[in-house]
Amino acid sequence: MNASRDSEEILVGYDGSTDASVALDWALDEAGRSGRPVRLAYVFEWLTVAGWIGPGVAPGVWPDETARRQVEDLVRKAAAEAAAERPGLAVRGEVFDGPPALVLQERSADAQMLVLGSRGHGGFAGLLAGSTAVSVAAHAHCPVIVVRDGQSATSGPVVAGVDGSPSSVQALGFAFERAAQRDVPLRALRVWEPPGERWVPPGFDPEEASATERAAAEADLAPWRKSFPDVPVEVVASPGNPAALLVEESRAAQLVVVGSRGRGGLRGMLLGSVSQQLIHHARCPVAVVRER
Repeated sequence: MNASRDSEEILVGYDGSTDASVALDWALDEAGRSGRPVRLAYVFEWLTVAGWIGPGVAPGVWPDETARRQVEDLVRKAAAEAAAERPGLAVRGEVFDGPPALVLQERSADAQMLVLGSRGHGGFAGLLAGSTAVSVAAHAHCPVIVVRDGQSATSGPVVAGVDGSPSSVQALGFAFERAAQRDVPLRALRVWEPPGERWVPPGFDPEEASATERAAAEADLAPWRKSFPDVPVEVVASPGNPAALLVEESRAAQLVVVGSRGRGGLRGMLLGSVSQQLIHHARCPVAVVRER
């Protein structure tokens, strides 16, 4: 497959775990709307001392070609079953060697998006809930969607976090496209920090502050509204904690979309605290979008 074809793929981190299967279902639904091919990527990590890590099979001695064949059979079967369930979709599987987060990061350079479960086993063993997802989302070259078991709801709006940062403006385009594909509204949430309890600036008016933040959100939305005129948009400007409010919004959403870093992030942090909190606590799939 050539590079231009690869760049159209939806890449799925797959290891046979429940969350990986849910992530695959999400990716197949996305592919059904977009017509993009899907590739399952199992990352086979060999250990240099204790043995190897593989899915659903007992640890063996490195190198164990039987274990490698079991992994290849697992991925081949999952891809074949997915293709049979979704006629017309191009689905294939591939096994890679190396550290899972690093390999997925590298492969993301040739993907349209990368879909992950929040936790896995086998090739992702030893990586606790969200650690692979957080690491990959921090370094990936394409949008990363994190899906957890029990998050397969397909109703509700697409919610986007807006804060005026370049990352969030990039995320808005992804959110508008997903809302248009699903024929659902987009709910844009801009959260602003109210004054502390101990000191309130003279003349501070919360309604005026909310109106100012709403106007800023509308300015960010304006070019995307022109590109997606048929997507209904609701703008919400609210004081509070961004992560907490977006987690609450996720209860009624089918997807929450955020940038990888907001305007409040430190320069040295590759993934903002809001993105990390959503990966761990959101009640629906989360898309983390950063510039390629």
